[in-house]
Formats: sequence, structure tokens, C-alpha cells
Amino acid sequence: MGEDQRMISRDMAARRRISATAAMALVLGGCTPGDHRGQGGDPPSRPPTAPSPSTSTDPLADCPASGVRIRSTGGDAAMGLRALGIELINCGDQPYELNGYPVLHVFDEQREPIMLRVVNGAKEITSGFDQPPRKIILAPDERATAVVLWRNLVTDSTVVATNGEYLTVAPAAGQPAEDVDPDGPVDLGNTGRIGVSAWKKADPSTPAPTRPAPPPAPSAVPSSVSPPDSRL
Repeated sequence: MGEDQRMISRDMAARRRISATAAMALVLGGCTPGDHRGQGGDPPSRPPTAPSPSTSTDPLADCPASGVRIRSTGGDAAMGLRALGIELINCGDQPYELNGYPVLHVFDEQREPIMLRVVNGAKEITSGFDQPPRKIILAPDERATAVVLWRNLVTDSTVVATNGEYLTVAPAAGQPAEDVDPDGPVDLGNTGRIGVSAWKKADPSTPAPTRPAPPPAPSAVPSSVSPPDSRL
């Protein structure tokens, strides 16, 4: 090989080494620590953290779609006569109209409905609760009240006494009902009936009662009264 050919070969080899070095420098310069995540020796990346749910501060957040909430205000019992106060609260942001009686359903401990006759005004059960219904309009946060009444009477020893464990109340026929605490058993004896007064607008200046007012004395002595129970 001549001297000129040897010089050309050395120059080509030198250019190849320079090109290889420059290429390696470009590869190394383009790498960042983030390109090695998940490879041996580097900790894996953390998955994104889901945002914690925010707590609602809206006071109407628990208000039913109907716009009203129904609850009991406690019960009272005397000489076999039971009285359970209930109230309806307009928890929505629109006026709510009432004109009539609460709609009641009583259920046994298996949540099976008990067939009863509901006496609007409770006239056959006691006196003092038979005022006729009137149209009332509840503004937001206003309340209406009513009283559920029954007697723990046993007039026929051959008929099994009825004890309800659950009570639902609707504002009116065709409206959604809510579970209401009956404050003890709905011990109807074997009367087969329960009474209810009409809705009445509560005085906004009067705080919500924890128990209904004591029922008035019965106008007549019942034909048969069961012995007082442990709550009397």
C-alpha cells in the first residue's frame, strides 16, 4: 500500500471515531433523570392522589326532594290514650302548601303493613282534635304540626291485640312518606283504628316541642281499658 492510501485510511478512521464520540455525547446529553424512572435502582413514580371529597356546608343538602321533612316530637300516654306529636318542616327554598290531614301507615316488626282505619280528626278516639283542616302556606323554615292519637283498648278478648313498631307519615295523599319515630310501640289493642288531627301552622316564635301537649280528658269512660303499661 502506498503512503497516500495509508494517510487516507488513517483520516477515515479518525473521522469515524469523532462521529461515534459526537453521537454518544448527543445520546448522553439528551437523557434526564426522569427518563430512568421504573428502571433498576430508581424508585417507581407515585400514582396520582385522588382529591379528598369536600364536605358540603349547604344547610339544605339533606332536605328531601319533596322540600319538606317530617319528624316526631315525642309521645304522651295517660289512661290508655296515646298522643304522638309530629311536625313538618319546610326545608326547601319555595313556599309549601298544606290543606288536610297527614296520611299514616303503621307496620309490624317485620315491616308488614297493619290494616287500620284512620280517623281524621280522631273524633271516635277522643275530643279536642277535630278542628277542620285549613289551607296553610309554609315559607322556608316554617313548621306545621299535628297529633296522632290512639287507645290501647281491649274490647274483645278473642281478638289478638295489635302492636305496631314502625310509622310512616306523608304530608297528603299521593305525597312521599317518611319514617317517623313512634316513641314506643303503637299499641292499638284490638280497636283497629288510629286518629290524626289536621295540619296546623306552628307559631314561628314558639320553639319546636319535644313532646305534644297532654291530651284532654276523655269525654266518656271507655268500656274496657287495658292495665297501665310500664311507661305510665
